[in-house]
Amino acid sequence: MPEVTAPYAPGTPCWVDLMVPDQQAALDFYRDLFGWQGEIGPPETGGYSVCTRNGRPVAGIGPVQAPDAPTVWTTYIASDDAPATLSAVTAAGGTPLTEVMDVLTLGQMFLAADPAGAVFGVWGHKDFFGAGLVNEPGALVWNECNSRGADAASVFYAAAFGVTFTEAEGMGGYREIRVDGRVVGGLQQMKPPYFTPETPSYWGVYFAVDDTDSTVDAAVKRRADVLVPPTDSPVGRIATLRDPWGATFSVITPSAQG
Repeated sequence: MPEVTAPYAPGTPCWVDLMVPDQQAALDFYRDLFGWQGEIGPPETGGYSVCTRNGRPVAGIGPVQAPDAPTVWTTYIASDDAPATLSAVTAAGGTPLTEVMDVLTLGQMFLAADPAGAVFGVWGHKDFFGAGLVNEPGALVWNECNSRGADAASVFYAAAFGVTFTEAEGMGGYREIRVDGRVVGGLQQMKPPYFTPETPSYWGVYFAVDDTDSTVDAAVKRRADVLVPPTDSPVGRIATLRDPWGATFSVITPSAQG
């Protein structure tokens, strides 16, 4: 079901957010592209905006916290106990980038990097579970770890979060991330020509759209760059874009079988 009304199982990507130099312009850009609603939040949340679609939370957009901070979409992995997960991440060879931080009564979070350098967040839910709408146009549909060391990354995520991996049939070694047997994301080794040598490991985000080509056209009119033009794949028609502030994201019109 597209609506999420209960906590995500630990190890499941549950939220994405973007920290951007011009928050209002980014809110306008993604509103026009995906139909999101959102406004700059109150001071007690640092201005952070929880964007919604059809009244359900879909993603966060906030102001950058430091002048040299990169503008990227960050994937958050669900946890029932953020401090315990921080210990597990460290023990598995990850690098904590922040301490566990309380977010009002909503939950706890921290940022870390896996052994291959991909940065991710952990969300320990309390009052807020994460995305309340997924797998439909204008909402998050997929999270994918693109890794310079896929073998080491797989071992890390299995140890830190208890997830398992299976190789996707006919996908050239692409690994499906599973929680309790259910596919929740993907992990792959970064290879040319799809990734340039200088691109570091990262977690990619995919948003579902009704029409990939028209979404790309609309994004370009709003000063986005096309990194990968609309391309058919076994799971749907995909394109990768870079927003006006440098954050990359993908859009997909899923195929019937995808």
